[in-house]
Amino acid sequence: MGLFDIFKSKGKTDPQAAPVADKNVARLGKVAADKHAQNYDRIEAIESLARLGTSEAAAALLRRFTFHIDPSITDQEEKDAAARGIQAAGESAIEPIRAFCIKAESLTWPLKLLKEIVPSDRYVQEIIQLLDRLDTEYTRNIDPKAQLISELEHYSQPAIRPAVERFLDDAGEGIRFVAVTTVFAQEDIASLPALLKALLAEESLRVKMRIAEGLAARRWTVPPELWDQVRQAVPPQFGLDAEGHVKRR
Repeated sequence: MGLFDIFKSKGKTDPQAAPVADKNVARLGKVAADKHAQNYDRIEAIESLARLGTSEAAAALLRRFTFHIDPSITDQEEKDAAARGIQAAGESAIEPIRAFCIKAESLTWPLKLLKEIVPSDRYVQEIIQLLDRLDTEYTRNIDPKAQLISELEHYSQPAIRPAVERFLDDAGEGIRFVAVTTVFAQEDIASLPALLKALLAEESLRVKMRIAEGLAARRWTVPPELWDQVRQAVPPQFGLDAEGHVKRR
């Protein structure tokens, strides 16, 4: 065998390697996501997947966050192990996390993982992109939408306000409430027209209270043409002063 033959042989890839790897991930993923498997089998599968550091392994590990087992300490240990494996995959884990978020009933873990992997500016953009996929119609499980909107409350970027404002008109009262909170958190007076429109259309006293409290705290001036409507719309504890500011009575 010549020198070039040696390099050629080292550069060759086994055509069966990828299918074998895929089957191995599928097998391990099935065990890791089996709530009824033995704990030692499940943790062994999780740790094996974690060592791979691939996109496919990350997708398989994410399935461990779809159920809870007793005792809670074991559940936490397994999820922590899965989280470490996903974080170790780095950039390769981002697309699986996105895909998981679209279908998940709770986003607590995937958002926590995403926050660990990407810088804060990109994290906000990732959340906004996920939120853009959601509409304002009725949904049985409001948790994912509420979690995304609430998460943006802790950040300040120009893109957040328009991304969240449309949910002031959401079919779910709980979503409207968290949307009001996040919009106010941006401290942008440009949101006043949307907030006033929401106040005038709102039926929930809780949401009206939140809007009135936010307006009163910021002393944003209500346009004169809306004074009469706003006086009627705010809860009884609030009114308008002579300059058009919402205030507590």
